[in-house]
Amino acid sequence: MSQRLAGCITCHAWNADGSQVAVCPNNNEIHIYKKTGTGYTLDHKLTEHDQVVTGIDWAPKTNRIVSCSQDRNAYVWTFQNNKWQPVLVILRINRAATDVKWSPEENKFAVASGAKCVSVCYFEEDNNWWVSKHIKKHKSTVTKVDWHPNNALLATSSSDFKCRIFSAHIKGSVDKNTPDTPFGNKIPFGELFAEIDSSLGWIKSVKWAPSGKLLAFVGHDSTLSVADISSGNPQVEVVKHRELPFMDLLWLNDTSIVCVGYDCNPTLFQRGNGGWQFVKKLDAGGGASGQKGPNVRGDWANKVDRGETVTETKLQTRHQNCITCIRAYKKNGPSVAQYSTTGVDGQLIIWDAK
Repeated sequence: MSQRLAGCITCHAWNADGSQVAVCPNNNEIHIYKKTGTGYTLDHKLTEHDQVVTGIDWAPKTNRIVSCSQDRNAYVWTFQNNKWQPVLVILRINRAATDVKWSPEENKFAVASGAKCVSVCYFEEDNNWWVSKHIKKHKSTVTKVDWHPNNALLATSSSDFKCRIFSAHIKGSVDKNTPDTPFGNKIPFGELFAEIDSSLGWIKSVKWAPSGKLLAFVGHDSTLSVADISSGNPQVEVVKHRELPFMDLLWLNDTSIVCVGYDCNPTLFQRGNGGWQFVKKLDAGGGASGQKGPNVRGDWANKVDRGETVTETKLQTRHQNCITCIRAYKKNGPSVAQYSTTGVDGQLIIWDAK
Protein backbone atom coordinates (compact mmCIF):
# COMPACT_ATOMS: atom_id res chain seq x y z
CA MET A 1 0.00 0.00 0.00
CA SER A 2 1.31 3.47 -0.84
CA GLN A 3 -0.16 6.96 -0.74
CA ARG A 4 1.30 10.38 -1.38
CA LEU A 5 0.45 12.51 1.66
CA ALA A 6 2.61 15.60 1.09
CA GLY A 7 5.30 17.13 -1.08
CA CYS A 8 7.88 15.98 1.46
CA ILE A 9 7.61 14.10 4.77
CA THR A 10 10.24 14.59 7.47
CA CYS A 11 8.98 11.98 9.97
CA HIS A 12 5.94 9.85 10.85
CA ALA A 13 4.53 7.71 13.68
CA TRP A 14 1.62 5.26 14.10
CA ASN A 15 -0.94 4.85 16.83
CA ALA A 16 -1.26 1.50 18.60
CA ASP A 17 -3.53 -0.31 16.10
CA GLY A 18 -2.25 1.35 12.92
CA SER A 19 -5.56 3.09 12.22
CA GLN A 20 -3.98 6.57 12.41
CA VAL A 21 -0.66 8.01 11.36
CA ALA A 22 0.95 11.34 12.27
CA VAL A 23 3.24 12.92 9.69
CA CYS A 24 5.11 16.20 9.31
CA PRO A 25 4.86 17.62 5.75
CA ASN A 26 8.25 19.35 6.10
CA ASN A 27 6.86 22.38 7.93
CA ASN A 28 5.73 23.40 11.43
CA GLU A 29 2.56 21.26 11.26
CA ILE A 30 1.67 17.71 12.25
CA HIS A 31 -1.01 16.09 10.10
CA ILE A 32 -2.93 13.16 11.55
CA TYR A 33 -4.47 10.85 8.95
CA LYS A 34 -7.18 8.29 9.64
CA LYS A 35 -7.46 5.04 7.74
CA THR A 36 -10.53 4.91 5.49
CA GLY A 37 -10.85 1.87 3.25
CA THR A 38 -7.62 1.40 1.34
CA GLY A 39 -6.29 4.92 1.96
CA TYR A 40 -5.89 7.66 4.56
CA THR A 41 -7.77 10.95 4.96
CA LEU A 42 -6.70 14.02 6.92
CA ASP A 43 -8.36 14.12 10.36
CA HIS A 44 -6.45 16.71 12.43
CA LYS A 45 -3.84 19.43 11.98
CA LEU A 46 -1.59 20.29 14.93
CA THR A 47 -0.01 23.72 14.49
CA GLU A 48 1.55 24.62 17.84
CA HIS A 49 5.17 24.47 16.66
CA ASP A 50 6.79 27.50 15.00
CA GLN A 51 9.35 25.73 12.82
CA VAL A 52 9.86 22.40 11.06
CA VAL A 53 8.86 19.37 13.15
CA THR A 54 11.82 16.99 13.33
CA GLY A 55 10.48 14.15 15.48
CA ILE A 56 7.15 12.49 16.32
CA ASP A 57 6.46 9.50 18.56
CA TRP A 58 3.06 8.03 19.45
CA ALA A 59 2.78 6.16 22.76
CA PRO A 60 0.76 2.94 22.20
CA LYS A 61 -0.44 2.53 25.81
CA THR A 62 -1.36 6.09 26.83
CA ASN A 63 -2.21 7.27 23.28
CA ARG A 64 -0.14 10.43 23.80
CA ILE A 65 1.91 12.03 21.03
CA VAL A 66 5.21 13.76 21.70
CA SER A 67 6.74 16.04 19.08
CA CYS A 68 9.88 18.15 18.78
CA SER A 69 10.94 20.84 16.36
CA GLN A 70 13.64 23.17 15.12
CA ASP A 71 11.95 25.78 17.33
CA ARG A 72 13.75 24.13 20.31
CA ASN A 73 10.49 23.02 21.90
CA ALA A 74 8.63 19.78 22.52
CA TYR A 75 4.92 19.20 23.09
CA VAL A 76 3.02 16.34 24.65
CA TRP A 77 -0.37 15.97 22.93
CA THR A 78 -3.38 14.39 24.65
CA PHE A 79 -6.65 13.60 22.85
CA GLN A 80 -9.55 15.17 24.75
CA ASN A 81 -13.02 16.24 23.59
CA ASN A 82 -12.20 15.26 20.02
CA LYS A 83 -9.16 17.58 19.98
CA TRP A 84 -5.44 17.17 20.49
CA GLN A 85 -4.45 19.34 23.45
CA PRO A 86 -0.75 20.36 23.66
CA VAL A 87 1.36 20.80 26.78
CA LEU A 88 4.67 22.60 26.34
CA VAL A 89 7.82 20.86 27.59
CA ILE A 90 10.73 23.03 28.71
CA LEU A 91 13.76 21.38 27.09
CA ARG A 92 16.32 24.03 28.11
CA ILE A 93 18.24 23.78 24.83
CA ASN A 94 19.59 26.58 22.64
CA ARG A 95 19.67 24.67 19.35
CA ALA A 96 17.11 22.75 17.29
CA ALA A 97 15.64 19.50 18.57
CA THR A 98 16.34 16.65 16.14
CA ASP A 99 14.52 13.53 17.41
CA VAL A 100 12.20 12.31 20.16
CA LYS A 101 11.28 8.88 21.59
CA TRP A 102 9.00 7.64 24.36
CA SER A 103 10.55 5.17 26.77
CA PRO A 104 9.04 1.63 26.74
CA GLU A 105 7.08 2.30 29.93
CA GLU A 106 5.97 5.70 28.57
CA ASN A 107 6.83 7.47 31.83
CA LYS A 108 9.55 9.61 30.19
CA PHE A 109 10.89 10.53 26.77
CA ALA A 110 14.22 11.63 25.31
CA VAL A 111 14.81 14.55 22.93
CA ALA A 112 17.99 14.80 20.86
CA SER A 113 19.29 18.22 19.86
CA GLY A 114 21.90 20.29 18.12
CA ALA A 115 22.97 21.58 21.54
CA LYS A 116 25.25 18.53 22.00
CA CYS A 117 22.93 17.07 24.61
CA VAL A 118 19.82 14.97 25.17
CA SER A 119 16.88 16.17 27.28
CA VAL A 120 15.30 13.33 29.22
CA CYS A 121 11.82 14.54 30.18
CA TYR A 122 9.43 13.27 32.83
CA PHE A 123 6.19 14.48 34.43
CA GLU A 124 6.48 16.16 37.81
CA GLU A 125 3.25 15.53 39.66
CA ASP A 126 3.78 18.21 42.33
CA ASN A 127 4.04 21.04 39.80
CA ASN A 128 1.86 19.42 37.11
CA TRP A 129 4.33 19.92 34.27
CA TRP A 130 7.03 18.18 32.24
CA VAL A 131 10.60 18.82 33.31
CA SER A 132 13.91 17.71 31.81
CA LYS A 133 17.37 16.52 32.81
CA HIS A 134 20.33 16.75 30.44
CA ILE A 135 22.70 14.05 29.23
CA LYS A 136 25.82 15.66 27.78
CA LYS A 137 29.29 14.33 26.78
CA HIS A 138 28.58 14.70 23.03
CA LYS A 139 30.93 16.76 20.89
CA SER A 140 28.42 17.63 18.16
CA THR A 141 24.74 17.38 17.21
CA VAL A 142 22.85 14.38 18.58
CA THR A 143 20.96 13.03 15.56
CA LYS A 144 18.82 10.19 16.99
CA VAL A 145 17.97 8.47 20.28
CA ASP A 146 16.59 5.03 21.12
CA TRP A 147 15.54 3.38 24.39
CA HIS A 148 16.68 -0.03 25.55
CA PRO A 149 13.77 -2.41 26.37
CA ASN A 150 14.68 -2.17 30.09
CA ASN A 151 13.56 1.51 30.15
CA ALA A 152 16.88 2.57 31.66
CA LEU A 153 19.58 2.61 28.97
CA LEU A 154 19.55 5.18 26.16
CA ALA A 155 21.53 4.95 22.92
CA THR A 156 22.45 8.10 20.99
CA SER A 157 23.90 8.74 17.55
CA SER A 158 25.87 11.88 16.81
CA SER A 159 27.52 13.81 14.00
CA ASP A 160 30.82 13.49 15.93
CA PHE A 161 31.08 10.01 14.32
CA LYS A 162 30.20 8.18 17.54
CA CYS A 163 27.41 6.10 19.02
CA ARG A 164 27.02 6.14 22.79
CA ILE A 165 25.15 4.26 25.52
CA PHE A 166 24.05 6.19 28.61
CA SER A 167 22.02 5.61 31.73
CA ALA A 168 18.69 7.47 31.59
CA HIS A 169 17.49 5.91 34.85
CA ILE A 170 15.77 8.52 37.03
CA LYS A 171 15.75 7.06 40.51
CA GLY A 172 12.79 7.84 42.72
CA SER A 173 9.22 8.58 41.69
CA VAL A 174 9.90 8.07 37.95
CA ASP A 175 11.83 4.77 37.94
CA LYS A 176 11.08 2.86 41.13
CA ASN A 177 12.98 -0.31 40.20
CA THR A 178 16.59 -0.55 39.08
CA PRO A 179 17.00 -3.19 36.35
CA ASP A 180 20.08 -5.35 35.90
CA THR A 181 22.09 -4.34 32.84
CA PRO A 182 25.19 -5.72 31.11
CA PHE A 183 27.01 -2.80 32.72
CA GLY A 184 25.88 -3.70 36.26
CA ASN A 185 23.08 -2.48 38.50
CA LYS A 186 24.68 0.83 39.48
CA ILE A 187 23.35 3.10 36.77
CA PRO A 188 23.32 6.75 37.94
CA PHE A 189 21.64 9.14 35.54
CA GLY A 190 23.90 10.39 32.75
CA GLU A 191 26.58 7.72 33.23
CA LEU A 192 28.38 6.93 29.96
CA PHE A 193 28.76 3.15 29.58
CA ALA A 194 30.04 2.83 26.01
CA GLU A 195 31.35 5.02 23.21
CA ILE A 196 31.61 3.32 19.81
CA ASP A 197 33.51 4.95 16.94
CA SER A 198 33.43 2.32 14.21
CA SER A 199 32.10 4.74 11.58
CA LEU A 200 34.06 7.30 9.55
CA GLY A 201 31.02 9.54 9.03
CA TRP A 202 28.11 11.10 10.82
CA ILE A 203 25.97 8.55 12.63
CA LYS A 204 22.50 9.04 11.17
CA SER A 205 20.38 6.64 13.26
CA VAL A 206 20.61 4.09 16.06
CA LYS A 207 18.24 1.29 17.15
CA TRP A 208 18.18 -1.45 19.80
CA ALA A 209 17.30 -5.01 18.85
CA PRO A 210 14.10 -6.45 20.42
CA SER A 211 16.16 -8.53 22.87
CA GLY A 212 18.24 -5.53 23.95
CA LYS A 213 21.46 -7.50 23.48
CA LEU A 214 22.38 -5.86 20.17
CA LEU A 215 22.63 -2.24 19.06
CA ALA A 216 22.79 -1.19 15.40
CA PHE A 217 23.60 2.16 13.82
CA VAL A 218 24.23 3.53 10.33
CA GLY A 219 26.89 6.03 9.28
CA HIS A 220 27.26 8.47 6.42
CA ASP A 221 30.22 6.40 5.20
CA SER A 222 27.71 3.78 3.94
CA THR A 223 28.28 1.40 6.85
CA LEU A 224 26.00 -0.60 9.12
CA SER A 225 27.51 -1.36 12.54
CA VAL A 226 26.10 -3.93 14.96
CA ALA A 227 27.37 -4.00 18.55
CA ASP A 228 26.85 -6.95 20.89
CA ILE A 229 26.64 -5.50 24.42
CA SER A 230 25.64 -8.69 26.26
CA SER A 231 29.06 -8.96 27.93
CA GLY A 232 29.19 -5.31 28.97
CA ASN A 233 32.10 -4.74 26.58
CA PRO A 234 30.58 -3.96 23.14
CA GLN A 235 31.87 -6.18 20.33
CA VAL A 236 31.28 -4.37 17.04
CA GLU A 237 30.84 -5.82 13.56
CA VAL A 238 30.87 -3.43 10.60
CA VAL A 239 29.23 -4.12 7.24
CA LYS A 240 30.48 -1.86 4.45
CA HIS A 241 27.81 -1.09 1.86
CA ARG A 242 28.87 -0.25 -1.70
CA GLU A 243 26.06 2.17 -2.44
CA LEU A 244 24.63 5.41 -1.04
CA PRO A 245 24.46 6.00 2.74
CA PHE A 246 21.51 5.09 4.94
CA MET A 247 19.39 7.51 6.96
CA ASP A 248 17.44 5.15 9.23
CA LEU A 249 17.04 1.47 10.15
CA LEU A 250 14.59 -0.98 11.72
CA TRP A 251 15.09 -4.36 13.38
CA LEU A 252 12.62 -6.94 12.02
CA ASN A 253 13.93 -9.40 14.63
CA ASP A 254 17.27 -10.10 16.29
CA THR A 255 18.78 -11.47 13.07
CA SER A 256 17.33 -9.11 10.40
CA ILE A 257 17.71 -5.36 9.83
CA VAL A 258 16.15 -3.17 7.14
CA CYS A 259 18.06 0.02 6.31
CA VAL A 260 16.73 2.95 4.26
CA GLY A 261 18.32 6.06 2.84
CA TYR A 262 19.56 7.87 -0.22
CA ASP A 263 19.21 5.03 -2.75
CA CYS A 264 15.38 5.03 -2.28
CA ASN A 265 15.25 1.27 -1.77
CA PRO A 266 14.87 -0.60 1.58
CA THR A 267 17.88 -2.88 2.04
CA LEU A 268 17.94 -6.11 4.04
CA PHE A 269 20.89 -7.25 6.18
CA GLN A 270 20.91 -10.55 8.09
CA ARG A 271 23.15 -12.39 10.50
CA GLY A 272 24.37 -15.75 9.25
CA ASN A 273 27.18 -18.15 10.09
CA GLY A 274 29.71 -15.68 8.73
CA GLY A 275 28.32 -12.72 10.62
CA TRP A 276 26.24 -9.80 9.39
CA GLN A 277 25.97 -9.35 5.65
CA PHE A 278 23.99 -7.67 2.88
CA VAL A 279 21.14 -9.86 1.56
CA LYS A 280 19.17 -7.89 -1.02
CA LYS A 281 17.23 -4.77 -1.86
CA LEU A 282 13.56 -5.20 -1.06
CA ASP A 283 11.83 -3.06 -3.69
CA ALA A 284 10.88 -5.48 -6.47
CA GLY A 285 10.86 -2.61 -8.94
CA GLY A 286 14.60 -2.08 -8.57
CA GLY A 287 17.59 -4.01 -7.32
CA ALA A 288 15.54 -6.85 -5.82
CA SER A 289 14.48 -8.00 -9.30
CA GLY A 290 18.05 -8.22 -10.50
CA GLN A 291 17.57 -5.27 -12.87
CA LYS A 292 19.93 -2.35 -12.68
CA GLY A 293 18.29 0.99 -12.01
CA PRO A 294 19.00 3.99 -14.24
CA ASN A 295 22.34 5.75 -13.85
CA VAL A 296 20.62 8.98 -12.86
CA ARG A 297 23.71 10.94 -11.97
CA GLY A 298 25.62 9.82 -15.06
CA ASP A 299 22.70 10.54 -17.42
CA TRP A 300 22.23 13.97 -15.87
CA ALA A 301 25.93 14.84 -16.21
CA ASN A 302 26.02 13.68 -19.84
CA LYS A 303 23.00 15.79 -20.75
CA VAL A 304 24.51 18.85 -19.09
CA ASP A 305 27.78 18.33 -20.97
CA ARG A 306 25.85 18.14 -24.25
CA GLY A 307 23.85 21.25 -23.42
CA GLU A 308 20.56 19.33 -23.39
CA THR A 309 17.54 20.18 -21.25
CA VAL A 310 17.53 18.11 -18.07
CA THR A 311 14.15 16.56 -17.27
CA GLU A 312 13.10 14.67 -14.16
CA THR A 313 14.07 10.99 -14.25
CA LYS A 314 11.62 8.42 -12.89
CA LEU A 315 13.32 5.79 -10.76
CA GLN A 316 12.42 2.12 -10.93
CA THR A 317 11.76 2.11 -7.18
CA ARG A 318 8.46 3.01 -5.54
CA HIS A 319 10.11 5.80 -3.59
CA GLN A 320 11.30 8.52 -5.95
CA ASN A 321 13.59 10.27 -3.49
CA CYS A 322 15.53 9.69 -0.27
CA ILE A 323 13.80 7.60 2.41
CA THR A 324 14.24 9.38 5.74
CA CYS A 325 12.09 7.39 8.18
CA ILE A 326 11.16 3.73 8.73
CA ARG A 327 8.71 2.53 11.40
CA ALA A 328 7.14 -0.72 12.54
CA TYR A 329 3.50 -0.88 11.39
CA LYS A 330 2.33 -4.28 12.65
CA LYS A 331 4.11 -6.72 14.93
CA ASN A 332 3.95 -10.46 15.50
CA GLY A 333 5.22 -10.70 19.07
CA PRO A 334 8.67 -9.06 19.21
CA SER A 335 9.10 -9.41 15.43
CA VAL A 336 7.91 -6.90 12.82
CA ALA A 337 5.31 -8.23 10.37
CA GLN A 338 4.84 -5.00 8.38
CA TYR A 339 6.72 -1.71 8.34
CA SER A 340 6.28 1.72 6.77
CA THR A 341 8.59 4.22 5.09
CA THR A 342 8.34 7.92 4.28
CA GLY A 343 10.71 10.30 2.59
CA VAL A 344 11.45 13.38 0.56
CA ASP A 345 8.99 12.31 -2.17
CA GLY A 346 6.08 12.67 0.29
CA GLN A 347 4.96 9.04 -0.02
CA LEU A 348 3.87 6.72 2.78
CA ILE A 349 4.51 3.09 1.79
CA ILE A 350 3.68 -0.02 3.82
CA TRP A 351 5.84 -3.09 3.22
CA ASP A 352 5.33 -6.74 4.13
CA ALA A 353 8.27 -8.08 6.12
CA LYS A 354 7.94 -11.47 4.45
